[in-house]
Amino acid sequence: MYKQLISVLLCAVTAVAAYGGPKDAYSERYRGGERSDVAAMLASDTVRGDEKEALRWLYAYMPLPDIADHDASFYLANIRSSLRAAREMPWGGSVPEREWRHFVLPVRVNNEDLDLSRPAMYEELKNRVKGLSMGEAILEVNHWCHEKATYRPSDARTNSPFATMRSALGRCGEESTFTVAALRAVGIPARQVYTPRWAHTDDNHAWVEAWADGKWHFLGACEPEPVLDLGWFNAPASRGMLMTTKVFGAYDGPEEQLEQTNTNTLINVTSNYAPTAAIDVRVYDADGRPAKGARVDFCLYNYAEFFPVATKVADEEGRASLVAGMGHMVVWASDGKGYYGLSKVSAGEDNKVQLTVDGRGRWRASFDIVPPSASGLLPAVTDAQRAENERRKAAEDSVRTAYTSTFCGDGCAATLATELGMPADRVATVMRHARGNHEVISGFLRSVQPSEREKALTMLEQLAEKDLNDVTADVLADHIATPPYATALYDAYILNPRVEREMLTPYKAFLGVRLDKTMAAQPERWVQWVADSICLDEAWNPLGFRMSPQAVWRERKADALSRSIFFVAGARSLGVAARIDPVSGKTQYSPDGECWVDVDFGASAQTAAPVGFARLECQPRSGVEPRYYSHFTLSKIENGRPVLQNYDEMAPLSQFVSSPIPLDTGNYVLLTGQRLADGAVLVHGECFSVAEGDTVSVPFILRQDDSAVQVAGNFNSENLYYDAATGTARSLLSTTGRGYYTLVLAAPGHEPSAHAINDIAARARDFEADGRKIMLVFPDKASLGRFDASLHRQLPSNMVLGADIDGAIASELCSALELPAGQLPVVVIADTFNRVVFVRQGYSVGLADALLQTLSRVGD
Repeated sequence: MYKQLISVLLCAVTAVAAYGGPKDAYSERYRGGERSDVAAMLASDTVRGDEKEALRWLYAYMPLPDIADHDASFYLANIRSSLRAAREMPWGGSVPEREWRHFVLPVRVNNEDLDLSRPAMYEELKNRVKGLSMGEAILEVNHWCHEKATYRPSDARTNSPFATMRSALGRCGEESTFTVAALRAVGIPARQVYTPRWAHTDDNHAWVEAWADGKWHFLGACEPEPVLDLGWFNAPASRGMLMTTKVFGAYDGPEEQLEQTNTNTLINVTSNYAPTAAIDVRVYDADGRPAKGARVDFCLYNYAEFFPVATKVADEEGRASLVAGMGHMVVWASDGKGYYGLSKVSAGEDNKVQLTVDGRGRWRASFDIVPPSASGLLPAVTDAQRAENERRKAAEDSVRTAYTSTFCGDGCAATLATELGMPADRVATVMRHARGNHEVISGFLRSVQPSEREKALTMLEQLAEKDLNDVTADVLADHIATPPYATALYDAYILNPRVEREMLTPYKAFLGVRLDKTMAAQPERWVQWVADSICLDEAWNPLGFRMSPQAVWRERKADALSRSIFFVAGARSLGVAARIDPVSGKTQYSPDGECWVDVDFGASAQTAAPVGFARLECQPRSGVEPRYYSHFTLSKIENGRPVLQNYDEMAPLSQFVSSPIPLDTGNYVLLTGQRLADGAVLVHGECFSVAEGDTVSVPFILRQDDSAVQVAGNFNSENLYYDAATGTARSLLSTTGRGYYTLVLAAPGHEPSAHAINDIAARARDFEADGRKIMLVFPDKASLGRFDASLHRQLPSNMVLGADIDGAIASELCSALELPAGQLPVVVIADTFNRVVFVRQGYSVGLADALLQTLSRVGD
């Protein structure tokens, strides 16, 4: 069977015609000349024929950053590991060539930093799965992944698999990337499934599909279950509007193709999880003619913006379509010239919509957005299977905890601070965030001269927490050598190694010896050099992976974002403060250390953009203060499409109404929304124009659900729980006192529970000001003992930790409120008269706002 696989692989490149590409995709791409390192390998007698054909196929579709930042030997090592797994694993010969080529061979899963984890993973996993069936092996690999990492939310940069192992943490995108990499390492086809945004709650999610014996199955990454096709997200996925997978290369599988580019195919897998229907859109221009080539964004309301989950291009008749879940979307069409149109559409009801792209000026509109209803059945799991799975998870938690106990804790950090004469609190924070990378960070601090230690610590403090998990010694050594410059912008915008979400690299020494240092006095010359010397190439990086500055220099071409990162890196190497503005995304430099100049690579001179002002006018209101991303956002209309302005997460409305907001001139949309308990949203949009020097008044309208708080059911507040603080059994009533309280049933190492706890922790001050007790109750004493509070923000001081006794609290809640058993978290607001006035179960973002809003409405 293995020989059959290799025989098929040898024909892979020349057979690409059947998969929608040219007859020889590699030769077609490199007809102007091969890359020297690849050509040398293809001519080498030490590289086997099957290895050469795999190399040709990968390089036929590989995005430019992956080619430029890794040489051919990197990919050959991964190819050899993949072929070894195909030879040695019992299922190696049974995997079809298409599935092996697209879902085993590629190193890249999504947008992670690439590494050589595959051979190492294979060595660790091969004996663990060798005697199992494919389905059993998938479950076993996921247990191994849970042993290595658990969930914690973080920033949008995706760690490499090795970095996830080192830190023992990952958000869902990292856990799923890690698990897909592990499955591919043992020759099992695997892919990451991604819902760009949920319809019923804010946020997104990623999980894993793995192929076994002719069928794709799903699983929660690093969240092992007793059987396949089971995860905490079964119910949320059944309410999903769109779930997709990015496939490397030109793929011809049975799924709907949403898009095919030079490097990948985006497929729609929504129907694997939820009922679907087609949405057909027809777009016309202002003269009533079909708008051929119009960009059609299918958007979900999420985090208070219309987020495009899929984009299509209208055909000659102005048509575009999408198969989606059975709920509401907003379709936004634009012609690239500044004109646009939008409309709400309901999949499964009004499946056809007509749009005219004729809008530019001021408008207002309100929408009621309703998500799909939950559906679907869960696979059967016996009590014995569930108990064994929980036993294994507890053992795996212990293995991971034993590893994380080797990290540099407060005592270790205090010793280091004393040794180096550095501030103990600052050193402790840096070392805590370093996690498994603590030896690199401590080694760096020890390596610098005493006179440089404050500078070194300041540089580390500029980095994100995740950066400290995986930054390397050569990067730190490179950037600490940055000469001092007398500007208040030095720490953040010259010394700082981080520009955007690129992998950190030692670029300053590399660029410093290559750039004309006289450009530092005239930064506009550096702008012009980049404009003249770096060609834009979006075609071979359609997914926007970040190229390193060194690779951009060598290749002399890049996508627009990588070019901007390169510009900022070069400016900082010259001692010029530069950044990509976190709010607008504009590339900027500061010639004087005070003002920022916008970079326009197509302009002959660089100037600051003209600015006007917007004043938000809102009526006095009671209850929870609206916050950015939770209740409202601002977007600038650029080329007819909304571009989100990235103000601080959860910034309160008062920050925006205290004084007029400075904005670049142009058209904007203020979008507001109030999400209801069933996931529906009351949305309002205001489009307005900002002129240079003028102030425009914009009404802030946050629509409300005026229905009174209602009693949803009853729950006995005399129920007993195990109190962690006293080690005794107590009644809820004896702890909460008379009145309302919040009860959260959660599980450790469980992503939906972590979201609920993090939501509450993020608003700790508001809950403390409210004063009423929050009971955080785990299923039993064992799970309470496994809860690691350090993985969450500071918990409110009025939160009480405990454990359910014999499952009595969970059983009564599910029975009294008619909730499905076993789906955590369960969050209720109840009073000591046994009335329940708020219920939320399962995955939910924005929970804290909903709780605080309800608590403010019920009073004392």
